[in-house]
Amino acid sequence: MDSSINITYLTLEGHIELEKYRYVYFVITLMAYLFIIFVNAVVISVIYGNKRLHEPMYIFIAALLCNALVGTAALYPKLLKDFLSETQVISYEACTFQSFFIYTYGSSEFTLLAAMAYDRYVSICKPLQYATLIKMSTVKKLLFFSWFVPSLEIGIGMILTYQLKLCKFKLNRIYCNNNALLKLSCGDTTARNSYGLFVLVIAVFPPAIFIAFSYVRILDVCLKNSKEFRRKALQTCFPHILIFVSVTITSCFEVINSRLEGSVPHIVSMIMSVEILVIPPVVNPIIYGLKLKEIWSRIKRMILKRKTHISF
Repeated sequence: MDSSINITYLTLEGHIELEKYRYVYFVITLMAYLFIIFVNAVVISVIYGNKRLHEPMYIFIAALLCNALVGTAALYPKLLKDFLSETQVISYEACTFQSFFIYTYGSSEFTLLAAMAYDRYVSICKPLQYATLIKMSTVKKLLFFSWFVPSLEIGIGMILTYQLKLCKFKLNRIYCNNNALLKLSCGDTTARNSYGLFVLVIAVFPPAIFIAFSYVRILDVCLKNSKEFRRKALQTCFPHILIFVSVTITSCFEVINSRLEGSVPHIVSMIMSVEILVIPPVVNPIIYGLKLKEIWSRIKRMILKRKTHISF
């Protein structure tokens, strides 16, 4: 009898070591998720509600923050439910969908950051051509590309994974992961592992190389201009660089953790696996809210208006 036929639900064994303090973890996770929703929604609403901010740079920022909300929605609600449940199970279909949205979120982070780097490159290195090169139609195309291509690449991978027959049903994680799913399968996964590696390479390296190239050119232009020009360029580029570094480091943790699963302590593995869905969604809106003068001034005005309204 083929045992894979009966496997329609998977158990998330990563919760076993968290069982003792699960209510503490629930409170911490809930607070983190509410904070992520709040800070991202505030910056998005400020950009959406002010026509002066309907410029490419701010539209890309809003898109990046929306991407974070989608990615975290794939993890946190299920995670919160599991902390309150006696058993942590997920259907094979739901597990595949969760993996799809989390991986698409991570891949889209890099493509969106590359689109933002292009916007900054044209703005600083080719200011006279900015209006011609960065039209609203161009922004829409870049946004479509940033979401559609990762969705297509990851979607193909998840379809290939879903076609596999499973012999085991225990995932040693707190959420679904494609590499972990492949380890549960009965058949040969060489082709699927190769495709996963291919997607990882094209999702990370071309955007990273393009971002690096853009900022080398921006730095070159800045060094040839005045101190005031360098200050303004740094003011708009520094948040983007910080976020790129943050996303790259947390992505590396997830990749390393997936490849070394079982070789590191469980609690360390858990922290490494969720960092990409904790740090960027929290850090990104704070960096943009504080570093970009226009957004921060709008947020302060919004807070002052609320205080005035409440006092009356």
